[in-house]
Amino acid sequence: MIYGIGIDLVENNRIEKIITRWGSKFLQRVFSNGEIKYCERHAKASIHFAARFAAKESFLKALGIGLGMGVKLREIEVVHDNNGKPDLALRGEAKKQIEKRCITKTHLSLTHTDNYATAIVLLEKNIIKC
Repeated sequence: MIYGIGIDLVENNRIEKIITRWGSKFLQRVFSNGEIKYCERHAKASIHFAARFAAKESFLKALGIGLGMGVKLREIEVVHDNNGKPDLALRGEAKKQIEKRCITKTHLSLTHTDNYATAIVLLEKNIIKC
């Protein structure tokens, strides 16, 4: 059963300006070390950071909560399987929130252009176990 769906659109130049102004202070607050390494491997790192930021926001929307409601953005990590398919790895309060709601599966799709990045997250709930 679908628990929630979230979508977010980010302007890449906005993320680039934030990174230029705040540098590693911003990156370390929002992104995991793995996400930072992944994004910095690319020529246009800000596009990849923007997509990950959109994924984090989409996850919160799918949960039905917002920033400042207990889940830190760094606890939501975009990872890839062996085929390159994106997924979410959740830690800390983010993981507790999905366990509390009996969410058993997350689905993530990312896309970006030169100007925008977007992400959609779908959360599945197991109604038999709850």
